[in-house]
Amino acid sequence: MPDRHPWLHCPPAHPQIEAIPALRDNYFWLIAGPDGRAAAVVDPGEAAPVQAALAAHNYTLGAILLTHHHGDHVGGVAELARQWDCEVFGPATEAIAGVTVPLSDGSTITPAGLGTTFQVIDVPGHTRGHIAYFAASHGRDARPVLFCGDTLFAGGCGRIFEGTPEQLLASLDRLAGLPEDTLVYCAHEYTVSNLRFALAAEPGSAELGARNDEALRMRAAGIATVPTSIAVERRTNPFLRCEEDEIRDTVATRLGRAPRSRVEIFAELRAWKNQFA
Repeated sequence: MPDRHPWLHCPPAHPQIEAIPALRDNYFWLIAGPDGRAAAVVDPGEAAPVQAALAAHNYTLGAILLTHHHGDHVGGVAELARQWDCEVFGPATEAIAGVTVPLSDGSTITPAGLGTTFQVIDVPGHTRGHIAYFAASHGRDARPVLFCGDTLFAGGCGRIFEGTPEQLLASLDRLAGLPEDTLVYCAHEYTVSNLRFALAAEPGSAELGARNDEALRMRAAGIATVPTSIAVERRTNPFLRCEEDEIRDTVATRLGRAPRSRVEIFAELRAWKNQFA
């Protein structure tokens, strides 16, 4: 029988979690409950594609989970909440209209209809109040799952809009400490551009080169490169690998001196990525 999942660096997606591609490159994540009737959605930046996905499966919407306040993550909340009268979970320290259950680090939630408990992890840096949602397992699939918004991406990380490099690095360290088999559901299809940058930072990595080739093939075939996994990100994401000798040497060449700390390496990588073509 042919291998139904030939990709080495993109693990099989969770059977009860579906990507809703929207806007330019966003993914809203539809999480189905065990009975096949209820669902939740993560970071719905607009309502129409979510409504279409719900209708296609004949789901009811029991909850909305928000990671941060940016418009491409919250733009559909008002319309969806009005129609479905569902709970809206979101970060307590960000002003997001419509949030009914404000959350902070260490909170646990069990959204209606999912039968799954999520742990809330504070991950500031991209925004000051950004949070992520982690579950040890969901439904019939035993693998852990993480919804991390714009903090950790496949092959990269978010821009620093409101926080500091120290904050974002600490947030990424927290996520990197999750179980290796955790499925990472980030909010954008940025993988190809992220890996192009990663190869500039760590050009000697054969595994990174193989992952880049794989991502290019997947995107050419119209296949999403998300989810990724914590294991893959630890091995190939430069923002989780600031201690690696080749990355340190690359940053030293850019700085014209040896970097003073992991934070300085991370900050220089992020600043370089901001203007990388």
